[in-house]
Amino acid sequence: MISVVIPALNESATVADVITLVRRDPRVREVLVIDDGSTDGTPELAAVAGARVLPSGFLGKGESMREGLLAAKHDFIVYLDADLRGLTPDLVERLVAPLLSEEADFVKARFLREAGRVTVLTARPLLQTFFPELAHLEQPLGGIIAARRSRLIDLSFENDYGVDVGLLLDSFSSGARIKEVDIGHLAHASQSLDALGDMAGQVLRTILDRAARSGRLRRQAVDELREVERITQAELPVILRRVGQAQQLALFSLDGTLTEEPFMVALAARTQRSHRLATLLGHPSLLLEERTRAIAQLFRGVRRKVFEETARQLRLTPGAKETVLALRQSGFRVGIVTNGYFIAAETIRRRVFADFSVAHTLRFDGGRATGDVRLATAMQHAQGCPEHPICKRNVLEHLIERFHFPPTRILAVGDGENDVCLLRAVARSFAFRPKSVQVRQAARVSLDHSLGELLGFVSREAVEPA
Repeated sequence: MISVVIPALNESATVADVITLVRRDPRVREVLVIDDGSTDGTPELAAVAGARVLPSGFLGKGESMREGLLAAKHDFIVYLDADLRGLTPDLVERLVAPLLSEEADFVKARFLREAGRVTVLTARPLLQTFFPELAHLEQPLGGIIAARRSRLIDLSFENDYGVDVGLLLDSFSSGARIKEVDIGHLAHASQSLDALGDMAGQVLRTILDRAARSGRLRRQAVDELREVERITQAELPVILRRVGQAQQLALFSLDGTLTEEPFMVALAARTQRSHRLATLLGHPSLLLEERTRAIAQLFRGVRRKVFEETARQLRLTPGAKETVLALRQSGFRVGIVTNGYFIAAETIRRRVFADFSVAHTLRFDGGRATGDVRLATAMQHAQGCPEHPICKRNVLEHLIERFHFPPTRILAVGDGENDVCLLRAVARSFAFRPKSVQVRQAARVSLDHSLGELLGFVSREAVEPA
């Protein structure tokens, strides 16, 4: 029996057709759609079409694929993309035939269409160099895959565009027999140039990572590439691209607003640095920039994995995820703005399904923090906050400058002293469980109980035309 797993994000135009087609195969006993925070009705349409819809717990295709695998009830797993058009009625039969006949352990689909630019310019040259055994594959980046659950369960699921080629290379390295099967002509939604650039970088990093794991490349080169990629993602041009052509903006503080406990406090407790952190946080004469650099030095030597695990384990404020999703469904682009670290902000962003994050960037070498920190360029602005050279309000200045948002189309939510300038600068400001009178006075509205309270205020406010 077969479980079909479909990761989905805003694919309302095609998801029902994909589900309807695969359910016609009598061996398909369940279709699972793992929804990545869609705002266009995708999960509702998927349910009507007969799928079991599960909300993803962490933003990203790879995580959705992994969650679908864990939730699947049957031994044969077929992965499909939700945006496919032109599928043949015998699609599932073609994919699983090599598994049933014991000819293959891992099946990739081959289909007629002009090869994508990332495949031609990035994937194929790298595979020819590092994995020539797989260079003959026509669609190494395709997301149409079939395999036994037992073959997939121990593989690493990259959480970006590298996931599909990563599964291919991991399967090959584990000794799996790889087969590509023809499924006819296929149409995919086209990607923007910016999206293709992101895809190329993530595919590059994934292939080189697998080459290093198998001893075909020095690990240091991959670590350096990953570090460059991570730092680039925190830069202002990338942040502005993620905002896109938004009509309304919502900016959230992190510690105490979206999470119950400050990330730094949790990390210090986990690494036995609580006393030294308390000394720095309570130092009366340290300016924000000095404190930020001193705290970065405090965590020198801590593994990147510890930062990520700590952020994934932080308790979210009740209603945080639901509030962010509701705002996005109402047409907002939602961002996290924090004086903490980008590595933590990005993890929380994915947990609550926000669109972008702004934070300072820690540097890592060999997977460990160096103690150096790159201050967020988005928090610096020559004509920005008159009181602080590094300030959350300056993020607002960049966004207004780039997108010409009127104040009525921006809301901000914060709880601490470093949110005051931002709260004062927007027309729709909310102090969530404010930590001081100054914070309460800086905001238009105080939310003393639930973060979801702000949705009532937002729905009642008339938005003035730009």
